[in-house]
Amino acid sequence: MTYAEDMSTQTLVSVAEYLSTSFRPDREYLDGVVLERAMGERDHSRLQSLLCAFLIQQEREWGIDAVVEQRVQVKQHRFRIPDISVLAHGAKPEPIYTEPPFLCIEILSKDDAMSSMLERIHDYLEFGVAYVWVIDPRTRRAWTYTRNEIREVTDGTLRTQNPDIAVPFAAIFEAQ
Repeated sequence: MTYAEDMSTQTLVSVAEYLSTSFRPDREYLDGVVLERAMGERDHSRLQSLLCAFLIQQEREWGIDAVVEQRVQVKQHRFRIPDISVLAHGAKPEPIYTEPPFLCIEILSKDDAMSSMLERIHDYLEFGVAYVWVIDPRTRRAWTYTRNEIREVTDGTLRTQNPDIAVPFAAIFEAQ
């Protein structure tokens, strides 16, 4: 079901109601509609765990903080939940991020629709996220999105600048 279909069939809820309700697993909130996220299977979950563990091991060296499935308020009435969020050290810790993470990472699930993923990427970049990485665990392909470019990663390493992050995702895949 697409976001547009959800809008026509769902009961709208307030931000306050969304924030005061516990969902298992957590759900996103887009303009009054509470949306289920595509559920990851083992390849998704394992890659998410390994990638976050790798980032956590590098936190001091790279000056970052990495977390999984943290709510990010990208607009007044829109809350996204990236698979992994990376903050530059010094960013204020918040129960729900209201300041843009430096990097948001999305790992594709087999049920993710391209239109929904592009909308999610747009939300992050419009909010001020510097980098968005999208990784497909089934094809072992990855893309980097910034405000200025979309680039498929062809050398096996996901990168950012300032702070400089370099993740050899081929090695992460091998650990799966």
